[in-house]
Amino acid sequence: MSTETELQTRSESKCELCGATDSLGVYEVPPAAGGSADECVYICNTCRGQIENPESVDANHWRCLNDSMWSQVPAVQVMAWRMLNRLRGEGWPQDLLDMMYLEDDTRGWAEAGSDAANEEKIIHRDSNGVVLEAGDSVTLTKDLDVKGSSLTAKRGTAVRNIRLVHDNAEQIEGRVDGQMIVILTKFVKK
Repeated sequence: MSTETELQTRSESKCELCGATDSLGVYEVPPAAGGSADECVYICNTCRGQIENPESVDANHWRCLNDSMWSQVPAVQVMAWRMLNRLRGEGWPQDLLDMMYLEDDTRGWAEAGSDAANEEKIIHRDSNGVVLEAGDSVTLTKDLDVKGSSLTAKRGTAVRNIRLVHDNAEQIEGRVDGQMIVILTKFVKK
């Protein structure tokens, strides 16, 4: 039996990550050695495109991981863990990661090919050097004029449920007066 046939049977001809039924194919989960069905997942072109191009990731597409992370298949668990880690700056993936359990060998496989293993971790710090996490509440330490708007965010304003800008340690996102803005971390304190 071919790898693709095994995966079609295992997945019931659905994407093992999002459940789609169109444009499915075999994806070898790196670092895979032999390309056996145990080292592969059966996924749709949408999932494959977003896995291979991190810039094109649509966070809402990956809410499907809420279901697929519970799969009994280690390769599916590995891909769910990696995508949740890639999206952890959104806030909700961190909650799923906190619930997710991986066996030691599966976790080792997930970490070996993850983005975190391949790039330096970006750490967001407030004006006092305290580490910021997605979902934290912060206070503005200075009046800030919001570009493109007549809004001035006043000193002392609380910004709740912040999001981290994943590729810039000096920026966070948060809502001030109902408007989502980018704030420099040097102007906030936890």
